[in-house]
Amino acid sequence: MGWEICITDEAKKDYGRIEGSIRKQVLAGIIKVSKAPLPSPDGYGKPLGNKNGNNLTGFFKIKYRGIGVRVVYTLVPEKKIMNIIVICERNDNYCYDMAGKLYEKYGDDIFKDIFEDF
Repeated sequence: MGWEICITDEAKKDYGRIEGSIRKQVLAGIIKVSKAPLPSPDGYGKPLGNKNGNNLTGFFKIKYRGIGVRVVYTLVPEKKIMNIIVICERNDNYCYDMAGKLYEKYGDDIFKDIFEDF
């Protein structure tokens, strides 16, 4: 059984801006990772740490090769919730800078059950 997927308002807007066929690929990847979002060997999660001067410890990424999309998410393990924080068609630095800004905006609540279902 997979984890519940929730999303920030910012990521929801970004998702809406992505072209339709790419949007389907992004959604399929999110659903796949939500079945096992923790880092390997148990799952698909790729942990982030200090990226471009942003402390993103506790954040994870999904990187889509070929379409240039990054998804950054956090987890609420006790409730099995995967919070989608950023969905971005841009370069890594932009993506990680946005994640850092959202961390500043939400604080540690970014690791809690405060977002809408995807």
